[in-house]
Amino acid sequence: MRIGVPKEIKNHEYRVGLTPDSVVEMVAHGHEVVVETNAGAGIGASDADYEAAGAKILATAKEVFDAANMIVKVKEPQAVERAMLRPDHILFTYLHLAPDAEQTADLVKSGATCIAYETVVDAKGGLPLLVPMSQVAGRLSVIAGAKALEKAQGGSGTLVGGVPGVEPAKVVVIGGGVVGSHAITMALGLGADVT
Repeated sequence: MRIGVPKEIKNHEYRVGLTPDSVVEMVAHGHEVVVETNAGAGIGASDADYEAAGAKILATAKEVFDAANMIVKVKEPQAVERAMLRPDHILFTYLHLAPDAEQTADLVKSGATCIAYETVVDAKGGLPLLVPMSQVAGRLSVIAGAKALEKAQGGSGTLVGGVPGVEPAKVVVIGGGVVGSHAITMALGLGADVT
């Protein structure tokens, strides 16, 4: 199979569908990998790193889509990317279709086989591709909340962990799933009063 990795174009998305180490694995299993130039820049992976791993570098996303059977991304395809999908493509990425009727309609119209990371279930019924992102989301939620509390950000000036003589912030986490449990862990680690 020829696997294509375009550069992510969603605003503030710096991740990439495959790391150079992942490319090594794909090539070792007999697959060809094509990567759009600078696709790994956001994670510090150069085109040379991908070439050393066995990938071929292509100049544009269109070239990647034209050359590949499977497209591996991180975020849901943007409209310009959805327009490049063909019926013989397999798209493997986070899709988050529920709030995005336009994306859903475009994907159906493309005829591509679209596999959403967030729906992949392992033999035990777990969600092995969603869980790590949920862990990150839970931990980042507390960091984002702490940033919003800063006076310079328009907040109350509350320090999450407090300091001697000043009470820590009161943090309420609703839900105890993967996201919630990681938010609790982070808030406790910062010294917050957590409920």
